[in-house]
Amino acid sequence: MNDLGVHALVFSGGTSPKDIELIVDRAKNARYDLIELSLHDSENLDLSHARRVLEKIDLEVVCSRGLAFDADVSSDDLETVKKGSKLLQDSLEITHALGGAHFSGALYSALGKYSSPLTSSGYANVVSVLRELSHEAYKRNMTLGIEVCNRYETNVVNTAHDALNLIDDIGNDNVLLHLDTYHMNIEESDIVSPVLMAKDRLGYVHIGENHRGYLGSGHIDFASFFRALSQVNYQGKITFESFSSAVVSAKLSNDLAIWRNLWDDGPALAAHARQFMLTMLEANNV
Repeated sequence: MNDLGVHALVFSGGTSPKDIELIVDRAKNARYDLIELSLHDSENLDLSHARRVLEKIDLEVVCSRGLAFDADVSSDDLETVKKGSKLLQDSLEITHALGGAHFSGALYSALGKYSSPLTSSGYANVVSVLRELSHEAYKRNMTLGIEVCNRYETNVVNTAHDALNLIDDIGNDNVLLHLDTYHMNIEESDIVSPVLMAKDRLGYVHIGENHRGYLGSGHIDFASFFRALSQVNYQGKITFESFSSAVVSAKLSNDLAIWRNLWDDGPALAAHARQFMLTMLEANNV
């Protein structure tokens, strides 16, 4: 059975010691194997405390992040790229310090709507920065995930095909594909082909409904998606991701365009999601 995870933002929008204790406690109570921690609030993260809390109840951690426009590694401005590169290196160190072995997300650009296509020099900057980051990850026995995000959040990687091309250009085996059903629903022709295309290069999966609410309350064909995971013998981590403005911090809500409260009870949502994913795994022999 795959390790099942839940995004920390299902429970809290911050990463203060009090937030971490609440997040970890609720994730464990819902019987998840791992927590995904967004590093958008890393300045308030007490690393030693967070690691103790995670280790105390044997909960794995995966870290993720996107970048800001003033630290965008897909920029043509080298100072902006340098700032983004440092942010990624710092985030990799944070992940390692927490005991995590996988760092993922939109590591290649700012998280927001662009007004023009990616330039060739911007793409070259992405490849260079992520190649260096993957070298550093390799030294720590860590992997990187390239999350495929929709056109309203990036102009760099919008499909699995885009991501696999980028991974090829980076050229290191510890860089893996990260698929997210929410984004796939917007950008891919279907929910199955990207999984079959990726095969053993698929390293991390986000499960999210088309409106980011309760699983099964939207129109995504999860049965077909989980069958595809079974076809490629995917044995990696599967993490539930959902956002509601009732929980997510105001700044991140704005960045992610979370304009309404899709739910207000994180623990109930998380419990439902875990049972939904278990049912799909069992039904499709993943």
